[in-house]
Amino acid sequence: MYTQFFNLKQSPFSIAPDPRYLFMSERHREALAHLLYGVGSGGGFVLLTGEIGAGKTTVCRCFMEQIPENCKLAYIFNPKLTVEELLLTICGEFGVDLPAQGVVSVKTYTDAINRYLLESHAAGKNNVLVIDEAQNLSADVLEQLRLLTNLETSERKLLQIILIGQPELRDILARPELEQLAQRVIARYHLGSLTVDETGQYIAHRLAVAGAAGVAPFPAQVVALIHQLTKGVPRRINLLCDRALLGAYVENRQQVTKQIVRKAADEVFAGERSAPSAQRQWQFVAAGVLAGAVLTGAAAWQLMPRAGAPDAQASASAAAAPGAQIASASTVAPGGGAGPAQAAGVKKEPSAFGDVARAAVASGALPARAAIGEAAGPSAATSDAALGQLAALWGVTLAPGDSCAAASKQNLRCLLVKGGLDELRSLDRPAVIKLRDNPAAPTYALLTGLNARSATLSINGKPQTVSIAELETRFDGGLTTFWRAPRAWRDEVSAGDRGPDVDWLARRLAEQRGEAKPEDGQPLEGAILRGLREFQAAQQLKADGVAGPKTFIRLNQLGGVQEPRLAGK
Repeated sequence: MYTQFFNLKQSPFSIAPDPRYLFMSERHREALAHLLYGVGSGGGFVLLTGEIGAGKTTVCRCFMEQIPENCKLAYIFNPKLTVEELLLTICGEFGVDLPAQGVVSVKTYTDAINRYLLESHAAGKNNVLVIDEAQNLSADVLEQLRLLTNLETSERKLLQIILIGQPELRDILARPELEQLAQRVIARYHLGSLTVDETGQYIAHRLAVAGAAGVAPFPAQVVALIHQLTKGVPRRINLLCDRALLGAYVENRQQVTKQIVRKAADEVFAGERSAPSAQRQWQFVAAGVLAGAVLTGAAAWQLMPRAGAPDAQASASAAAAPGAQIASASTVAPGGGAGPAQAAGVKKEPSAFGDVARAAVASGALPARAAIGEAAGPSAATSDAALGQLAALWGVTLAPGDSCAAASKQNLRCLLVKGGLDELRSLDRPAVIKLRDNPAAPTYALLTGLNARSATLSINGKPQTVSIAELETRFDGGLTTFWRAPRAWRDEVSAGDRGPDVDWLARRLAEQRGEAKPEDGQPLEGAILRGLREFQAAQQLKADGVAGPKTFIRLNQLGGVQEPRLAGK
């Protein structure tokens, strides 16, 4: 619903496990390292625990993509099974042959599994069993799993088991009757939540994958509030950010405010609020009495006459007037269409933002989008100013308050990247970078020069030179740059596509290999697709066969296209 409003290709905060949105924090990398160590050590059990939504399944999926080729993997995601059901599931996952006739019992299953494990070991193969949501395993099933690991050689156990579950799994394994299993856990890791900085990086990463460009919808102070409300749990961050973007869309704002985040949290996490216990109710009564006394004193103070005190309501109105731009009933969205909330049918918006929606429907209009510098504070204005300076290097003039959306109308596209100095050197073009001089109000600088020892920045139009060491401590890794492509060029060209952009890509790839010009009209497949992947691998790009902005930029650089470059490289 809000994707077009924020110039996104798709919703960035879906809770579906899309591998394109994989974000590996330091904790997630450590968790993955523990799983890989467990597979390589030849031990019995590996334990990974974490809060609901902390990313355990994400780590598991990443692990399954990196297991050695000689490992066969079985994955059980619904372990609420009896002993016989579990053994039957294991046989099905590993492809174990069961007797065609006779009574099938626990012994039948275990004998078949042991026979399969011995044959696999003789063939030089290992077997790994991954059980997700393992806190649902009963004590009897856990004991049966331990018995399966009894089969071993002098060097290693023939079956390795990875248990992934919520924190209570640790308590379950601490029971006296499961002590033997607990002693076979060779590696364990508890996946904690994201820090404030990691929360910001996580949000920026998902927005970048979804195609975000220009001013970030979530300012630094809002990110801190999101971390506080979500406790740094990725799934909770997704739920809250998704609803917050919807709220900003309804209120016709380009940036999410703290008020919007709190409204979104009231709706998304409403089920977490429960009636207080009897003990806490007494505390609330006592607090209410104290609060009443304070309010009574405050009211008395307000009623006392004060000479020369200005009218509070008038002062508030005067303060709000300069930044307030309210649309009349005839206001339309940029481009001549109806406002975004009108076009989508505001009456169907969630209740958290129903007051805004109903007011918009009643009046026939929505609040007009204020100038970004006024609506989002000085940090956003500084960002737009830096983008304006960057656009000038490309021969494009942006009006104050304009950003990537305005630049795109002049065929100048934004590329939002989360990287570092190596990324800047690779792109080799001026960029707007974000400095962490002040977390509450980040500084945006235009980087115009970079060499091995120093960098040239422009902050508020004033050039300055800083050392690489200083830049590394101040640079938060977020950068925005421009790239220019033919009008017909899609943001991403992938396998099976055809058209003028594919023809251009095929010609440039042929030039790089010194081959003859290919015929136009061919789809991106076969030799062209292989050539694209080879080019991406040679240029240290992600060799996924998808020609995005970085591939286009590199082809232009190697083709000698005249574009703004970093001085001193």
